[in-house]
Amino acid sequence: MRKPYFLLKTPPTTPEPAEKLAPWAETTVVGKPLPRVDAYERVSGSAVYALDLFLPDMLYAAILRCPHAHAIVKKVDTAAATKMPGVRAVLTDSDTEARIPWYFTEKGPTSRLFDPHCRYEGEEIAAVAAETPHQAADALRAIVVEYEELPFVVDLDSALKPGAPLIHEGGNQVEGTLVYERGDIAKGFADAEAIVERTFRTSCEIHTPMEVHGSVAKWDGNRLTVWDTTQGVFQVQQSLADALRLPLSNVRVIGQYMGGGFGSKLEISKHTVIAAILARKTARPVKLFISREESFLCVGNRPANTMSLKAGVRKDGTLTAMHLINRGAVGAYPGWAGVGSQVADLYTCAHVRVEETCGHINAGQERAFRAPGFPQCSWALEQVMDELAAAIGLDPVEFRLTSIPVVSQRQGGKPYTSTGLRQCLVEGARAFGWDAARGGHRRNGPWLRGAGVAACQWGWPGGPPSTVIVRYFADGSVSLNMGASDIGTGTKTIMAMVVAEELGVALDRIQIEHADTGTTQYATPSGGSKTVPSDSPAVRAAAVAVKRKLLAMGAEQLEAAEDEVVLKAGEILVAGSPDKKVRLAELEGLMNQQVVIGVGHREQNPLDKVTKPFGAQFAEVEVNERTGEVRILRLLGAHDSGRVMNRLTYQNQVFGGMTMGIGFGMTERRVLDRQTGKMVNSNWHDYKIPTAMDVPADLTCVPIDVPDNEFNSTGTKGLGEPATIPTAAAIANAVYAATGIRVTDAPINPTQLASLLADQRKRG
Repeated sequence: MRKPYFLLKTPPTTPEPAEKLAPWAETTVVGKPLPRVDAYERVSGSAVYALDLFLPDMLYAAILRCPHAHAIVKKVDTAAATKMPGVRAVLTDSDTEARIPWYFTEKGPTSRLFDPHCRYEGEEIAAVAAETPHQAADALRAIVVEYEELPFVVDLDSALKPGAPLIHEGGNQVEGTLVYERGDIAKGFADAEAIVERTFRTSCEIHTPMEVHGSVAKWDGNRLTVWDTTQGVFQVQQSLADALRLPLSNVRVIGQYMGGGFGSKLEISKHTVIAAILARKTARPVKLFISREESFLCVGNRPANTMSLKAGVRKDGTLTAMHLINRGAVGAYPGWAGVGSQVADLYTCAHVRVEETCGHINAGQERAFRAPGFPQCSWALEQVMDELAAAIGLDPVEFRLTSIPVVSQRQGGKPYTSTGLRQCLVEGARAFGWDAARGGHRRNGPWLRGAGVAACQWGWPGGPPSTVIVRYFADGSVSLNMGASDIGTGTKTIMAMVVAEELGVALDRIQIEHADTGTTQYATPSGGSKTVPSDSPAVRAAAVAVKRKLLAMGAEQLEAAEDEVVLKAGEILVAGSPDKKVRLAELEGLMNQQVVIGVGHREQNPLDKVTKPFGAQFAEVEVNERTGEVRILRLLGAHDSGRVMNRLTYQNQVFGGMTMGIGFGMTERRVLDRQTGKMVNSNWHDYKIPTAMDVPADLTCVPIDVPDNEFNSTGTKGLGEPATIPTAAAIANAVYAATGIRVTDAPINPTQLASLLADQRKRG
């Protein structure tokens, strides 16, 4: 099976546009707070998600999973299961078609679809297809599996000790320790007038989107169609074609509506291939959706990290050195738990060293999770920044303002195409009322009040490849054809707004085809805050190509030069001659052709500069000094994402990101039983995601609306990831401002905080 797209040494490319489009001087549609074009379909129930599909003669599949943290499958007896009512197929590792390699590194696969060596609770053992979901579940219970249980390890410290149970033959450490270094940290610390050194820990956060993972597979001869809960249909198409040894042209993947992914649906999952094999084996469509409990075990997580950070500063606010040592647990299979990017690049510092070690434990694999590695780093870095500010007597905002970079130190000193971090801090502080919040009344009975701040950057800006087709029809309607997925972020709405901006058509006249490998153009998976900055320039290029063809038709009909005509309100006018015009509906060329087609490609990113989104968030909390309860009173996010394409979706992203940040910092934690290796809170009752009761009513976003016209033709950068990065750290800094207690372990919980408060009282 092909390597995931992020391991490809040479990613796909699209042709470079013939010219770079000039930035918009002004906009009439882009930037407005417009509702989503598919809002009615989503809220009315008429939107068809993969789970909603019911195909004629469809079977239902289910997966048998290993109940042990580490075991060898000695025997799988499916005889009773095959005789169960309604059962049409059983699939195990003994079936030749199921022996598909899985979990790749640069050295090759480390497992297979149903591997007899099970390295975590939840690994796939067998699958069943039956006439009903209940019959499939009953058949799973009839499968008899003989296991040889093996020693296991569920914490990284133990896993990296000599003599620890081996998860893979090569050892439990993921390759070597990655080191990034610039300058001389010994000299930097020698120059420091204040030094802070602390160790921080973050817990494993589980992927649990509202929509569970699943697929529907259907064969037509040797052609396969899959409806999948994926963030990238072309990635799934490539993986399916490789796994099943099919030409890409024989695999169609459709993923038009999604109920959240956050990175867990960027890659293909085993259930998709299993559904396809069962569908071919039975010659019937197969639906396979995993349960909520299964998703807690096998769809990925944000790994736990232990971060030791030492930093030095001079009294004038100059950072002299930073040294980060990070250890992260990637789970049972290949992955990465690095966190060091912001230490290396968020603030100006001449002397930096980052050491990162990752290791395996007997637990589910990490996966990309909204800003992978960045919230963990922010938890440590932003708390240390506050401590440094206190050590030299500077306000936390003022201190951060002394260290804002204009170049990417990690990328050889290349300048940024734009950096709005200063505006994020200054305008965010002003809107939040920072000075008043820091100096106001701080006690109300047992409740102590405090305010905190944290800043961030995100590392991946987006870019090619992306190809888009726009068609303008003779009746004035438009078709937009793009491969990008709308993963709940409003992508379709923003792309339609770009078309409307260029062609002057109403949004309800734009029909959108997307996320279908059989009908749409290539796009990379939607994730990493790169969809809008990657695809909106291609959409604009396609719309401009259509507009130029329409203008050429109008110029010919009006007997004017092409550079003399403009498109406005459905008419082509000759500049300076307002009476000399023709309606688009009356264009002879359009009537003859019936449709005008434009193709757009995403241009290359600037090679001599670096692009990153920036942000700052502010939090105000109350802490009950008796119980340790933390109330978040208000949150404010100020984010530089380049041009704000839609004020409403911008707000949605910031509020959603901050809510997820509350989960990371306050409530979410995977708990593994050290005696059994099993997850003990694999449900929404015991695994606490934030609810409306945990989120403050006072949520505010401050758009830093400065187009980055050097980066791309729409001037936009990403937002989804940055919106969740600094939230937890801002809350932790607010808790410190209220109590004087530095909470180093996330998530913060009342028991932990009450104990720290009690210790504080004992010390007097």
